[in-house]
Amino acid sequence: MDLKLRLRTAFASIVIGILVLGLKFGAYWLTGSVALYSDALETTVNIASSLATLAAVWFAAKPADSNHPYGHDKAEYFAAVLVGVMIVLAALFIFREAWFGLTSGDTPEYSAPGISLNIAAAVINGLWARYLMHHGKKTRSPALVADGKHLMTDVVSSLSVLVGVVLVLLTGWKVLDSALAVFVGMTVLWSGWGLVKESVGGLMDEAASADVLTKIRLLISEHGEGALEAHDLRTRIAGKSTFVDFHLVVPGSMAVDEAHEICDRIEVAIAEDVPGAHITIHVEPEHKAKHSGIVVL
Repeated sequence: MDLKLRLRTAFASIVIGILVLGLKFGAYWLTGSVALYSDALETTVNIASSLATLAAVWFAAKPADSNHPYGHDKAEYFAAVLVGVMIVLAALFIFREAWFGLTSGDTPEYSAPGISLNIAAAVINGLWARYLMHHGKKTRSPALVADGKHLMTDVVSSLSVLVGVVLVLLTGWKVLDSALAVFVGMTVLWSGWGLVKESVGGLMDEAASADVLTKIRLLISEHGEGALEAHDLRTRIAGKSTFVDFHLVVPGSMAVDEAHEICDRIEVAIAEDVPGAHITIHVEPEHKAKHSGIVVL
């Protein structure tokens, strides 16, 4: 059910992107503003990124197989990197249009319907971006979160552009139109860089957050009764999965089934408090203790 909801959400992003694109190009056609054109151009990237997100969500949901024994969750990070790269390319196109707009000599025309269309597009994008980020965090989907952050940047850009267009119409200073287009480009460029940096962290097996690590250490300490210590705790994040492995030191005389029971108890506790956790525990005899890891209560 969770997969179907994520797929529907990703598909809805494509539909909403096409709707917003139509509204923004309508606003540009009615006003002739290069800033509004740059804003519309960014929306084409939104649609492309939504397509990549849909493909990534579908592929990441495939079960583990012989070639990918740890699953396909990282596919969402690839999609997020691709979205970031496309955002950067969109920024470069926006800079190009800003330059042409500055040298063309054309001045935007006042059009209440045109400005209204752009406002409607910003409102739709804003509401959908908030939903994407909320739903993406809830389902631990990097691709959906990235799509939502991109759309929220688009909202900020759209509002800035609208302010600029109004100022141009009120003052007659055409340079403001191109200046706002450059501002949009810089905002888009920063957003793209942020997404690429964050997604590469996931591809490079970035560890779980400090809060999650503290929670895992506490759970091992509380539920490892019978063991002596745990050390060499490692974690890595892959989409909605959190991989956890560590060494558990037990008395040398302890039977295998007793040690296994302790491991089961710890695994259940971590799985309940850390959704999507995959735990691997290496049991060691007491002479392997390092006296520097997690003390079992």
